[in-house]
Amino acid sequence: MITAHYHKDPGDPGYANEPAMKEWVEFMKKYYPEGNLADSFNMYGYLAAQTMVQVLKQCGNDLSRENVMKQAASLDLALPLLHRGALRSRPGRRTFFPIKQMRLMKFDGAKWVAFGDAITG
Repeated sequence: MITAHYHKDPGDPGYANEPAMKEWVEFMKKYYPEGNLADSFNMYGYLAAQTMVQVLKQCGNDLSRENVMKQAASLDLALPLLHRGALRSRPGRRTFFPIKQMRLMKFDGAKWVAFGDAITG
């Protein structure tokens, strides 16, 4: 099986010693201890929250809809739990989907393994 993904697999033990993964596990244990650490939706929520925090920081004291959308459109953020390969959150002015690149992953019978360079979608 082959799929495309943009963040690291939280169930892959190969990432267990990375500082960003350790930080995420600590976050989960503190704020969502009953949460499944192998569930990628939990990591997605964490990444979405980190992105929103950055947007709000860029907004400063102007939390108007116009400024929030402006800051979201100009976001250039590299999150450490995204796959390497220049995957960055860079929304365009016409689309607010922040992920522009993904990595192909193949299931090896036990876990998902990224292969090849990042692809742009």
